[in-house]
Amino acid sequence: MQNDPDRQTAASEASLHAVDYWQVLKNRYGVILLTFLLIFMTAAVITYVLPKKYESTALLQVNHSFVELDPLNGAAGHPMTGASPSHAYIQNQFKIIESEKTMLRVVERLDLTTRWRGYDRDMALDKLKQILKTEQIRNTDHIEIRIRHQNSEDARDVAKEIAESYQLGRNADERNRAGEALDALEAEVRSQEDLVEDKRRHFHSIVKAVGIAYIEGVYSSGRMGQSEEYILKSAEMQQFGAEERKAELENQIQQLLTLRDDELIDFAEGLKLPGSQVPVLRARIQESKLNMAAMEASGLGRKHPSMEMSLIAQNKMQEDLGGAVVVLRELLKTQLSLVNGQLAKIKERVEERRFDAVDKALQSQDYVEAKQDYETAKAMLSQMKLTNSARRIALKIPKNPITILEDPKMSKNPVYPKVTLFLSLGAAVGLIFGISIAFFLEYLDTSVKSLEDVERYLQVPVLAVIPKDVGTLHKQSGMSPDAEAYRILRTNIEFNRNNPEDNAITIVSGGAGEGKSTTLVNLAYVCAQGGYTTLMIDSDLRRPTLHTFFDINNSVGLTNYLTTDLMLEDVILQTPVDNLYFLPSGILPADAAGILNSRRMSELVQDVKQRFDLILVDSPPILGVSDASVLASEVDLTIVVVQHRKLPRNMLMRVKAAVENVGGQVIGVVLNNVDVRSDSQYQYYTSYYTYYAPSSDVDPISSPPRKMTVSTGASPTATPSTPEEDDDGLSY
Repeated sequence: MQNDPDRQTAASEASLHAVDYWQVLKNRYGVILLTFLLIFMTAAVITYVLPKKYESTALLQVNHSFVELDPLNGAAGHPMTGASPSHAYIQNQFKIIESEKTMLRVVERLDLTTRWRGYDRDMALDKLKQILKTEQIRNTDHIEIRIRHQNSEDARDVAKEIAESYQLGRNADERNRAGEALDALEAEVRSQEDLVEDKRRHFHSIVKAVGIAYIEGVYSSGRMGQSEEYILKSAEMQQFGAEERKAELENQIQQLLTLRDDELIDFAEGLKLPGSQVPVLRARIQESKLNMAAMEASGLGRKHPSMEMSLIAQNKMQEDLGGAVVVLRELLKTQLSLVNGQLAKIKERVEERRFDAVDKALQSQDYVEAKQDYETAKAMLSQMKLTNSARRIALKIPKNPITILEDPKMSKNPVYPKVTLFLSLGAAVGLIFGISIAFFLEYLDTSVKSLEDVERYLQVPVLAVIPKDVGTLHKQSGMSPDAEAYRILRTNIEFNRNNPEDNAITIVSGGAGEGKSTTLVNLAYVCAQGGYTTLMIDSDLRRPTLHTFFDINNSVGLTNYLTTDLMLEDVILQTPVDNLYFLPSGILPADAAGILNSRRMSELVQDVKQRFDLILVDSPPILGVSDASVLASEVDLTIVVVQHRKLPRNMLMRVKAAVENVGGQVIGVVLNNVDVRSDSQYQYYTSYYTYYAPSSDVDPISSPPRKMTVSTGASPTATPSTPEEDDDGLSY
């Protein structure tokens, strides 16, 4: 519970800070608006001036190479089966797309040096690299090729050509790799065949040496003659050929069982067996598809009788093609059965030629080792041929490493500049810069902004806050809420003076145009309306203005009285306002300060103090000339008029110092020309002035506390009254 006051205080301070910030924005709204408009219009102009760019995109599907070489010996490995490309692989494809080889092919095929006038080959290559952007679609094997160009047709053509050039390059590379793989496979087989032949010769030399007849695993005793050796060799080759044919047929049958769709048809057509209907049926199907395409191009729909008959015929041929594949498979099985029969007969015939020297041959270590090496090499060759046969078939089937999924289209709307984005950024930046400049200017602004500024730097109170654009009260009719500000000033003067006899007050300002004279006239009017005999003295002998408020002739006045033997009755004039008198400045002298700093001026002040309830002395700006300082030393009190947000704080301190240096006393400050309706610090004045405004401009006083009478040849006299009769507690 003890923390509640602290929390309330913190919340209150935060609220005050928020109000201060809002007030800064309100005060500097012109700067904010101007900055915002400048930056926003700049962004709009830049958006309009920037060249428009159109974008076209080609979508590709990228597969790994279907041919991989054994990194150890360069032999062909298994074809890739569609594994997802790695990140490194995709990045490598980006390099291929952006390579000079691909780009140069695009330049040549589109003839960009002619299409883009003023560009040579190197410049065209550089521009292609600048407008090209490649990107992988996340978690897929798809690549986007994007082209941005000022011409939408060029963007589409370039994107399409890059995709096709990249596809052609990959296809050519794949064919080259397939050729290299086939050559590697053939080289492997030839190398193994040579090895088998060497092993066979070495083994047969040992067979001849030991005198044993050998026919593929069959042993016989006795020495062999030339004819018998030839028979054995022929039988051996027959058995080897039969086994190789058997392996080939088994592999072909397996391919017919595992392959599907177009790959199955391509493989079946490639067998080229006598009596096979696959090539004929496939040619008919292709011809049917072309005819249907031609009819469709001529405008015939799918439900047209001719189209329906062609489709039925095509489906029938497709079924016949499938049946032909089945027949082909059965034919291969028949051939395989015949080969198995032949192989069995060969083996049976060889077994019949056994010899008694088998045991002897088996005891020969050289014979056993040579026979084992030969049979091992032969078995490896058979396995290699069987394996490589499937590889050769797979390599001969065409593959597409790159598939163009979507062709680029010609864009109708530009993608750059993005008008909404640019204008939004311009608005945001303009607003941010405007607010920043507003707060920066507020930071640099050292003028008087608040009551706290006055009280902090001058250590004197603010007597009144005068609203902005206040007119001359005595020229207004009816109700005037602005008059209440001057009534507050009148009351605060009374409560802030220490001596009731101090009724001579000069009103000064630091510079011209701060509303000093208007403040004096309106204060005098309010005091006169309150029943106090009030005298206004225009002591601004540089640029007098008080006579203009009442349309009074300024030819005779203060200077005439100070320099001649005129009486006060000759220079003090009665204004149209009751109880309000005026002493004009008179003819302007050459030495104003000298006239004001005279004994006669001091005597004048003392004389009028006795005759009037209140004397208000107008003076020139105190920081401009010395006249104001002289007047401050002659009168009792000094009021400083400060225009809101005009006079710097250090200048305000100099005004106070100028008054105090000559022995004057600053009773307080009038903060003038305050926009009380928009400034949150002073908004309460507006409601108060309106609410408490009187029903008429005349104070509701039954009888004035004093009455001045002016007669020819006599001095003004005052009828004294008691302080209790004074309005607002005033007693002059």
